[in-house]
Amino acid sequence: MKLPRTPSFRLDGRRALVTGGSRGIGLGAAVALAEAGAEVLIASRGRAEREAAVEEMRARGMVAEGAELDVTDLPAVRRLFAEHGPFHILVNSAGIARHTPALETDPEDYDMVMAVNARAAYFLAQEAARGMVTAHIKGSIIQVSSQMGHVGGADRAVYCASKHAVEGMTKAMAIEWGPLGIRVNTLCPTFIRTSLTEATLADSAKLRWIEQKIKLGRAGEVEDIMGAVVWLASDAAALVTGTSILVDGGWTAD
Repeated sequence: MKLPRTPSFRLDGRRALVTGGSRGIGLGAAVALAEAGAEVLIASRGRAEREAAVEEMRARGMVAEGAELDVTDLPAVRRLFAEHGPFHILVNSAGIARHTPALETDPEDYDMVMAVNARAAYFLAQEAARGMVTAHIKGSIIQVSSQMGHVGGADRAVYCASKHAVEGMTKAMAIEWGPLGIRVNTLCPTFIRTSLTEATLADSAKLRWIEQKIKLGRAGEVEDIMGAVVWLASDAAALVTGTSILVDGGWTAD
């Protein structure tokens, strides 16, 4: 009897771009991909954090480099892909949140959140896919979305709108690019302990609400998303596209 073989989770010989990769979920994704053997380019706006991340990763034997990037600057996005691409893997972790009651949302906040979370996500995926097609790469595009791309939340109308947009574009891109061998998926975390969620999780009332909604009874840690990133990037997920991986502790199970 010939037994089936488990597809490899290794990423040796592959190049990955991680936007927003100098801290939080993005840094977790960058480290996970590098530990699996990928050469990782961390793109972010903050130079000090980026250089510190790259230095520490290299010290631990990982292959990493950094590049400055504002994802809303589309000419800069195109230059980055022209200078550093093509990539086998894109993890777009750049994101922003400006939470307000829907009755009080300012147009400026709306425009900023949509520019980063939706518009930039769209054109980053486009540039990544163009490079993959030109280089005949069967690649993986991973958008860091949110559980809020599947449900609603008080004071989060704009954020939810942006993440629902990411979910929709991901499905459409998966349909178009599947015949080209390009997989497109979203990773949808719950509240993960990072510098961006520190204030929320420090509020005892908000923390109780979060822990009640998460069926496993705790907020997430960056390490909770790392395995999912590697899986989506690897041959182990070769038949997975156009879908969402919810790392939400059961929040959306209701």
